[in-house]
Amino acid sequence: MSKINRKAIQADVEVLSNKKVGAYHHMVFAVGDMALHARPGNFVAISVGGNNSSMILRRAFAIYRSSDRGQYGGTIELVVAPHGQGSKWLTGLQIHDQVNMVAPLGTSFGIPTEPVNALLIGGGYGSAPLFGLAEVLKERGCRVDMILGASTAGKIYAPLEGKRSVNSLTVTTEDGATGVKGRVTDVMSELIDKHNAEIVYSCGPMAMLSAVNEIARTHNLVHQCAVEESMACGIGVCMTCVLPVKDNDGVVKMLRSCIDGPVMDGERVIWNSSRKIPEGTWGS
Repeated sequence: MSKINRKAIQADVEVLSNKKVGAYHHMVFAVGDMALHARPGNFVAISVGGNNSSMILRRAFAIYRSSDRGQYGGTIELVVAPHGQGSKWLTGLQIHDQVNMVAPLGTSFGIPTEPVNALLIGGGYGSAPLFGLAEVLKERGCRVDMILGASTAGKIYAPLEGKRSVNSLTVTTEDGATGVKGRVTDVMSELIDKHNAEIVYSCGPMAMLSAVNEIARTHNLVHQCAVEESMACGIGVCMTCVLPVKDNDGVVKMLRSCIDGPVMDGERVIWNSSRKIPEGTWGS
């Protein structure tokens, strides 16, 4: 494995809890030492399917929260949306069932060394990593404001928990069923000004991340985002999760989201590439 994943562990882990929360499942796994180095923004890769139905590729899930102590030792929590065959199999597991997991993988969010005013923005279940991040930021003395958005109220994950984790929580839904009618970007500028935000963190669909980055740029704010690309292997082998990103010298390179991400500097991602290799990309 690369130096990014040098502390990753592969092991069979036990399901401790599997609860349906709205449109999603909140799952807890006993992972032992795997949790020691897990940070907000990291993800896990899970082998899905039973002995008679196993699938070739693992499924990647962002870590919702981790703990290296407790009754069961180290634990990792995930928020899973049962959309495809693999995630439906996973959410159908019972307590004490086991899965093979590799974790922690990928890059994590950068944490300021001094207290800052942070604005966290999440879309749907993609907001899961922000809850653990909010706790770390609060421990560092930061002010933390959060925006959670989705198409409908049922796709907002754990708004009450979000409210407990931050200084203020704003909810947006596209159908207006709860909170402010619209998208997260409709309220973003107002909250940046209101709370004097100094850094933006975001997780969610790529189109949302691109729109958030545009607003962060207009306010001259650092924007760290966890990109959503399909990660078939999770360890940098299969090359299915590449996207164009500018390096320190401004050279565009196709980087792997699972190794160089998922957390990236939003200003360096080439958001308008339309899943094509931009002209002038290094090595093309």
